[in-house]
Amino acid sequence: MNLSEKIYAYRRDNNRVGIRNYVVILPVDDISNAACEAVANNIKGTIALPHPYGRLQFGEDLDLHFRTMIGTGSNPNVAAVVVIGIEPGWTQKIVDGIAITGKPVKGFSIEKKGDIQTIADASKAAFDMVRYATGLQREPCDISELWVSTKCGESDTTSGFGSNPTVGNVFDKLYENNNTLLFGETSEITGGEHLVEARCANDAVAKKFMFMFNRYQDMIERFKTDDLSESQPTKGNIEGGLTTIEEKALGNIQKIGKKCRVDGVLDKAEMPTGKGLWFMDSSSAAGEMVTLCAASGYVAHLFPTGQGNIIGNPILPVIKICANPRTVRTMSEHIDVDVTGLLSRDIDMDQAGDQLIDVMVRVANGQMTAAEILGHQEFILTRLYESA
Repeated sequence: MNLSEKIYAYRRDNNRVGIRNYVVILPVDDISNAACEAVANNIKGTIALPHPYGRLQFGEDLDLHFRTMIGTGSNPNVAAVVVIGIEPGWTQKIVDGIAITGKPVKGFSIEKKGDIQTIADASKAAFDMVRYATGLQREPCDISELWVSTKCGESDTTSGFGSNPTVGNVFDKLYENNNTLLFGETSEITGGEHLVEARCANDAVAKKFMFMFNRYQDMIERFKTDDLSESQPTKGNIEGGLTTIEEKALGNIQKIGKKCRVDGVLDKAEMPTGKGLWFMDSSSAAGEMVTLCAASGYVAHLFPTGQGNIIGNPILPVIKICANPRTVRTMSEHIDVDVTGLLSRDIDMDQAGDQLIDVMVRVANGQMTAAEILGHQEFILTRLYESA
């Protein structure tokens, strides 16, 4: 695969490149979900992102909520945004954060208006935004402008042998191509954290990575029960042959290849400030991390799986890679890239990586992923605390 070839994508006002062109109806809080879904029902070509949070949050949890909401609306795969909240203060904060990108964004608050008036006003704004968005055209862009993230899910032994190192092969190639890359899953590095620390670009990055890792470990020590079985590794991991978290971690780390160094460390839903490979502290729950990747500005996601995972995302295309012959046979409609040839030695790792890059480019040019075709739009927020 020639990475010097062009993709055809949407260039936004802030010069970021998106591969989708969504008009998002974004609820600030859970009680605004109904109004957002009503607007999406009224105006075709829009998508609502209902979620269960956004009331009585505080401190770091509230900061994360705002980062996630603003980051989601700011993602280059989004052309325009309607924000709806119960009250004007938080609504306007999210509108102002998204507006920095230069894309069309308008906010509506339900207090003193009610649902019916708010839905009518927001529908009019959404109508104009769909007309704007559908008038935009794809244009030639460098592949290096793609921000690409990864996580794995329902891992098994074939993940470590096949699908994870396939992503690693691609990350090595994209890293040398000057792309902006992301990995995370803090819990699933346990036992291999020293390997990631050794890959950090400098002492400052290594120190920040270990701070994030130790913060997770401290949380586990505070709240763990007598039995963590079926949590890490999960029951599916164990059935797939992974007996310890250390085995899972060694497979997970293969996704960052052999040549990449860790150039920076992010907290949840933070955006990178430069190119290279970034680590983001994040849950290993598929829906939560993919949502955080979208909020961090990533536009394509590589998702290796062994036992089969069906996760998708409303704005971030999720490309599934699998090397397990049984999963490819029984869950074929969920798999975008079949690399079972690695286990039968019909292809080598370089060929598997090129196969994945070819699919990634086609997805960047507009081809839908399996999760998109099947309607998987999981938008799962990460929550830190109980409500006040």
